[in-house]
Amino acid sequence: MAQFLYIVQSSLEPAKCKIGITDNLERRLKEYNSTTGQSKDNIYKFLFTCEVKDMRAIEKDIKNQFPHLREQSSREIYFYNNSLFDMYVDFIRSHPLFISETFIKEPEKKTIIKIVKKTTPTLQERGLTREKVMTKAKKVDNDEFYTRYEDIEKEISMYPISTWIDKCVFCNCDDAVGETRTEKDSSAFALFFIKNFIALGLKKLICTHYSGQMDLFQAGAKGYIFTKEGVKEMTKMPKGYTGCFEDPESLRILHEEADIVCTNPPFSRAIDYWRTIINSDKKFLIISNIVNVLNTAYLPYFIEKKVWAGYNRVDWFLNPKREKVDASAHWYTNIPIINRPKYRLLKIVPLSEIPERYVKKDDKGYLLFDNGYIPSDYQDVFGVSSRAILNGILEKGYKIVNNKQYIPYINNKAQWSRVLIQKI
Repeated sequence: MAQFLYIVQSSLEPAKCKIGITDNLERRLKEYNSTTGQSKDNIYKFLFTCEVKDMRAIEKDIKNQFPHLREQSSREIYFYNNSLFDMYVDFIRSHPLFISETFIKEPEKKTIIKIVKKTTPTLQERGLTREKVMTKAKKVDNDEFYTRYEDIEKEISMYPISTWIDKCVFCNCDDAVGETRTEKDSSAFALFFIKNFIALGLKKLICTHYSGQMDLFQAGAKGYIFTKEGVKEMTKMPKGYTGCFEDPESLRILHEEADIVCTNPPFSRAIDYWRTIINSDKKFLIISNIVNVLNTAYLPYFIEKKVWAGYNRVDWFLNPKREKVDASAHWYTNIPIINRPKYRLLKIVPLSEIPERYVKKDDKGYLLFDNGYIPSDYQDVFGVSSRAILNGILEKGYKIVNNKQYIPYINNKAQWSRVLIQKI
């Protein structure tokens, strides 16, 4: 008897999907659409179907892989968006019990964004190396980067819905809300939380707009505060208010009203911003330079476990002309990470099993490891790249031991910066 696994969605609940199993796909879909008491407007359709060897075993593995994305632990209802759907399908296709795909929904048409210069997916085709990308990231000081809606959606979808329920979210860096509620006059952060206010169960959303020399989003040069609480929305312009995250009113909101801060702070003010937000003891989810994990100004926060990497890196932003530009960044947070997908990129094995080409010894005697390798049986201090920290090695029984940027030398020649860590 054939066995199938499917992903089905209700037209009235687009933010959810059900991942189920059956021995007859046609009959199963008819059962969904003939449920007693169901609205005639509620139509179920398959998003993905495939044949598998053992449907109950693969269903169990899906439950174990995505527990934080299930609506309730006792149900097979999962949170849905395009990024999550791709993640579900990728997991199913790579499963050893997967046989063949029988159907997948057509990809949604995406808005074409003008690209500043011709780019291609690989670094080699772009004439870049990882070192050049990281060097460029170190030098980024342009604050006119707008976060893309899809990058916000992708990251926030990774956290359990309980993270947001009954919380006040504060976007305290250059977030404007315009009349059209589109990316032409509104920040993607504001748009995301406004559109998903009910789905996330938020209590309140507060966004501030900065009164800088640049008229961001053509929203006017004056600083203002946008607040959404339930269906009630209001905008106010306190006298003398700048909209800066250090403005007294912004600090009052941070300390007295906010539960979670979520924004893309200016790269040039990142040190001050991190100090402000971490000292507030509030939960936060922010975008910052990808090389912060190598920087002396930020290392103490990682050592003291006041911050850690979020789920995703962010490689693309929009400039004021809405052109796509690259600037290597990453999400950082103090919200618990559950089953980080990038753990699989960490190759934690005995030292004897690590290929010699991925191990070097610097002039101080420290071993340096590349390509994701981590020695599981090595007790001394060793060096890793920023990638290992971003992939979650500090959550696997290792700690940072040096609170300053470490630049190793081999034969008196400077190498790429490393983080010195040690097994706990």
